[in-house]
Amino acid sequence: MLNLNIFNRQGESVGTVDVDPAEFGGKVNRQLLHDVVLMYLANQRAGTHSTLRRGEVAGSTKKLFRQKGTGNARVGTRRTNKRRGGGTTKGPKPRDYEYHLPKKAVRAATRMALLSKFQDQETVVIDDLTLPEIKTKEVAGILKALKLDGTSCLISMAGRDDVLYKSARNIRGVEILPASQLNAYMVLRQKRLLLTRAALDELRQQAKPKKSAT
Repeated sequence: MLNLNIFNRQGESVGTVDVDPAEFGGKVNRQLLHDVVLMYLANQRAGTHSTLRRGEVAGSTKKLFRQKGTGNARVGTRRTNKRRGGGTTKGPKPRDYEYHLPKKAVRAATRMALLSKFQDQETVVIDDLTLPEIKTKEVAGILKALKLDGTSCLISMAGRDDVLYKSARNIRGVEILPASQLNAYMVLRQKRLLLTRAALDELRQQAKPKKSAT
């Protein structure tokens, strides 16, 4: 059983919460995390790279000079990849890098990524993070009190909170996502994870296996 401290906005411990590793997969499969992160990175690639082949560059297709009798090495056209300004051999062309792993594997990887943050003590749980108005300075003060300033941090709350999002989005190194939108790549990308108590409860609820209808 993992024991996580719960802090208030002043950085003071106000309680603890027990998390069963079995709720988040029980163990971390590093190979699965690696595969899922590669999938997310591949899906972000634009794939717009393009080079000109020898049939696409400007220049005559005529042989520069005859094969024999000149004393020079034999050559072909100006478009050959051997000459400056010629075409590229086997260069990249626009392509789609997108692919998808099974949904169950992706969801399992998200749970494992969260579990790794819990086990490595890189998670901070805060009792509440609601704000009455948009105030970046207040969020920065909370991060400083929790000793999360100066490091990359992912803030996650239960549901969508536009006030909190607009208050935290301009802070360097800070990402903010609702608990329902977390994925393995975003969790592992940031060094620290800041969860509200409600977000932790939502993640534990999502991790429970769904009963099939009979």
